[in-house]
Amino acid sequence: MVPLSFAGEEFALTQGRALYWPRERALLVADLHLEKASFYARHGQMLPPYDSRETLERVALAIRETGARRVYTLGDNFHDSHGSTRLEDHAAGMLAALTRATDWVWITGNHDPAMEARSGGTIAEELELAGIVLRHQARAGETQPELSGHYHPRLQITVRERHIRRACAVVASGDGSGGRMILPAFGALTGGMNAADPAIRDAMQPAARIDAVLPLAGKLAQFPLWRAAA
Repeated sequence: MVPLSFAGEEFALTQGRALYWPRERALLVADLHLEKASFYARHGQMLPPYDSRETLERVALAIRETGARRVYTLGDNFHDSHGSTRLEDHAAGMLAALTRATDWVWITGNHDPAMEARSGGTIAEELELAGIVLRHQARAGETQPELSGHYHPRLQITVRERHIRRACAVVASGDGSGGRMILPAFGALTGGMNAADPAIRDAMQPAARIDAVLPLAGKLAQFPLWRAAA
């Protein structure tokens, strides 16, 4: 884990794309997209049906590494509105164990929250914790500190003619904003959007600066994405 200061609080980014909040003993993960493989299989694109197992194993590992007592998922928890009904027994058992062992809160995303209701834990469309809003999609114009997901940001850079793409968080600050962060997608089968995409930039306004951040060689690496005109 690498430390990250945000909105007057101390957090840590894990190597596995989760955000840990030590003061709250809370683990935050975005865009699990459980049962994505089975969704594609039903539409003729056959993928190995073990993505939910892998994603939940990653969550369990992050809980063990951090000692988290709470888990907040920031939306797009299942890939579609019938996802929870397709969980095979092993993955369903893993999820039930995790929601029993922690204070688990599903922040709902683009889909029917009924699927989360069948899987343990509690449900909220959004909530505020210690002055920070937790929601699925960043809200343009928000000036209160905010943590969200939805965009699956990836840093895309070229180094010595090598194209590098890595999942990252995106942090906006300044210009009246209390600080806002978009978490990387956590799920095993989640793709990514260029962190410098205008859709992300626009969603993070107002801001004076927007940066990509990620753990790199045991340290927090920061890459500028956008700066307001002087």
